[in-house]
Order: sequence, then C-alpha cells, then structure tokens
Amino acid sequence: MSSNATKRSGLFRRNAACARAAWPEECSKSILTSLRQLTTRFGFSVSMGEIRLLNGGWYVTNSGLLRLADRRGCRGIVIRPVPQFSDPSISRWVFKAIVYKPGSSRGFVGFGDADPANVSPLVRGAEMRVAETRAVNRALRKAYGIGLCSVEELGSLSGPPTSSLRPAQPNGFHAADSSNNGHQPRLRDQLCLLIRQHNLDPALVKAYAADFCGTESLKEASRDLVESFISHLAKAAKEDRDGLLCKLNSYAQPQEVQQ
Repeated sequence: MSSNATKRSGLFRRNAACARAAWPEECSKSILTSLRQLTTRFGFSVSMGEIRLLNGGWYVTNSGLLRLADRRGCRGIVIRPVPQFSDPSISRWVFKAIVYKPGSSRGFVGFGDADPANVSPLVRGAEMRVAETRAVNRALRKAYGIGLCSVEELGSLSGPPTSSLRPAQPNGFHAADSSNNGHQPRLRDQLCLLIRQHNLDPALVKAYAADFCGTESLKEASRDLVESFISHLAKAAKEDRDGLLCKLNSYAQPQEVQQ
C-alpha cells in the first residue's frame, strides 16, 4: 500500500470514529460508505470541521473547501460584488467568485446571494459576508468537482430546526442573540451547531450555559464566558456525552401534575 493510501486509510478511521461519536444515531452503513469516498477523493477531515453530517447527509464547509484548495495548489480566487443585482438598502447582496486552478487559464465561476429571507436569523446583519462566502463555496465546488452542497449555502441551517430542536421562543435558547449583548453571529452559530450535531436539548443547554457563566440568563453573559462555555460543551460532547446528558437533565424542570 502506498504512503498516500495509508494516510487516507488512517484518516478514514479517524473520520469514522469522530462521526460515530458526534452523530451516533445517523451513522448508517451508507453514510460511512459516503464518508469513505469523501475521505479518499478529497481528504476531508471530520474533526477539523471540513464536512458535517446534517439531516442524514454530508455537507462540506467553507473551511474544508479552502483547505482543499490550498492542498491542490489553487492559484487564486477573485471575488467581486454584482451591483446590478444587489440592494444594500434591503440587505440584499450578490457576489461573483472565480477560482483559478494550476495549469488552467480558465476560471471556475460561482455566484452567491444573500438577503434576510434566505439566511439564518443568527447571521442577520451579515448578509454581505454570507453572500461572499456562498459565491466562493460554489466556485470551489465547481473547480474541484464536489457535488456536496456547502453548509454556508443552507439558508435554514440555524432556522426552524428538525424535530430534535424546538423553534426558538423569545425566552428560549436564542435569547443570547440579543443585538445589544455584543456577541457575534459566528459565536451563536457555533453553539447552535453543537446543539444540532450532538442532538442536545436547547432549553437545557441554555440553562446549563447560564449556570456555567454565573448569570441569570445567557444573554447577560460576556463574550469570553460564552466562548469558554462553547469550548467546554464541545469537549464534553465528544469525550463524555453520557455524562453531559446527565448534567443537562439535572436542569430539567419537573412537570406539573394535572389534577
């Protein structure tokens, strides 16, 4: 077996182990078969967040695409806004990205658009950056023949979630999204992704976070405290999920008995 094949085989074993730990209920034989193909062909890493399993399918991430481009010697990426289709007054943006591969004079073009109607509530106000990222992702996917949709192209990634997550209420988890608390969308997005990836109860995570930060509610916590909690939660979810679930369940409120 060649050195490269040995490395890819080892990477797949690590990827499979990470996937089983992060998404134990979704890692079917077909999912792992797809993971092997993605590992062999593109060298994506699960632990580095280059691909993610969402709703029973694999999605590539912006970081995964950029690292792949770096590994393949990408010559450069040119990104420009498309003014005729953009309208800053309503936060609508369209970008065009062109990816140049080694030894090719022709570029691979991708367009990305974003407005309040097709982005998650967690990234409202960052539509310009979302549109730029989507354009880059689509151009990179074309350049390297990647049929997977990217996470950043999913407008509903952190919107109305699947059955394991309840729609956010004013006093629910995304109270931490309050615009005057100084938290950046990326930070909130990380926490929401952790909840989805590990199938956690958002209400219990919110209660645990507030207790961890020593505040009455999560929205009152400082950015540094929230960052520390996210790091703690990610480590606990990967290393001791059963212990984490027990901890979260300790925050469950007893239900009233109907007379």
